[in-house]
Amino acid sequence: MILYLLLFALINFGALGIGGALMGNPLTNNWYQNANKAPWTPPGWVFGAAWTTVMLCFTLFLWIAVRSKVAPQLQLVYTMLAVQWFLNVLWNPVFFRWHQVALGLVIIIALEVVVGWFMVWGFKNLGITGALIVPYFAWLIIAASLNAWVLVKNTNNTRSS
Repeated sequence: MILYLLLFALINFGALGIGGALMGNPLTNNWYQNANKAPWTPPGWVFGAAWTTVMLCFTLFLWIAVRSKVAPQLQLVYTMLAVQWFLNVLWNPVFFRWHQVALGLVIIIALEVVVGWFMVWGFKNLGITGALIVPYFAWLIIAASLNAWVLVKNTNNTRSS
């Protein structure tokens, strides 16, 4: 069963790595550096700490789900994991590289719906274990608000979908 923990860690942290590689470096990205960002935009290091925490919690959640023997439902969990992975990776180049801010907002809201599904499913099927999804869901609320601010406050500096 430890193999599942390692596999989920590889899947989740792999998504962060691939997404990060696809977005380029936001610190040297002139478009992002010059964008009008929300006043509550955290410093850069917070993003790394938040995503690390989120993915650790999500990895643990998935591992517990597999160990819980809710086997008939695991196919749906795996499908939702794949959708979550795809949306998580896709947002980075859409927003940072291609500056498709409106499409980025659609993607991050879709990701939040998927993560919300994990949270509800977790509380319903795994009890308090569902709380491991709360940091991810909360972080996506913040991220969506930052994306929305850039969309609204940079109409001349962004391309819409």
